[in-house]
Amino acid sequence: MLDKAAAVLAVYRPNGGSFRLTELAARAGLTKTTAFRLVGDLVRLGFLERAGERYRLGGTLFELGSLVPRRQDLREAALPFLQDLFESTRQTVHFGIRDDREVVYLERIHGHDAVPLPSRIGGRLPLTCTAIGKALLAFSEPELADVILADPLPQLTSFSITDPVRLRTALEQTQVSGLAYEEQEAATGVSCIAAPVFSGAVAVAALSVAVPREQFRPAHLAPAVRTAALGLSRTLRQATEPNR
Repeated sequence: MLDKAAAVLAVYRPNGGSFRLTELAARAGLTKTTAFRLVGDLVRLGFLERAGERYRLGGTLFELGSLVPRRQDLREAALPFLQDLFESTRQTVHFGIRDDREVVYLERIHGHDAVPLPSRIGGRLPLTCTAIGKALLAFSEPELADVILADPLPQLTSFSITDPVRLRTALEQTQVSGLAYEEQEAATGVSCIAAPVFSGAVAVAALSVAVPREQFRPAHLAPAVRTAALGLSRTLRQATEPNR
């Protein structure tokens, strides 16, 4: 039954939303009777909420998710640097980690006039379509890039890189410069610049700035992004040193 309950909750990936009971049953591959019983239990436990004839994710999941130690510790350490980066650029700032072949966003800071983006806190996007993802991929174990480049690459927009040779070149450039770029590959009209964050030999996270394409000036944004990433990396390394 636990597997079946997980299948119901997985229906909400990657964008959340709300569903009728029949939709949840069909998408989770369950009978309506089984889904009815499971959904009732999930509502009782706070994992789902009922809104009329539809069901959405409940507050208990948010509370539990915010307590995941590794992600919570990283986010808390990163927040001052992300806030400084936002203040210096006044553009949307992201912070994310890798989970398999995707970026999971732990934080997003933006102003009132933020550009529309597919990213959200707790959301996921392909590594290969985002600047944060490229920064993480470039500074992960080499075998990971080999595996990802051997398979068809996902495409979110017409600008997404689907040629493995071109993507490998981009990753090699990131390894040299320490900066990753994304040109309208996740959302049309938006470009990003990102830098990896370290506490050891491989990147544990990355942060980025996203701006409207017509305002994208990498040379102006790069120093602020680099400074934030280096400062956070230094903080994470100090936290793991003995006698601290």
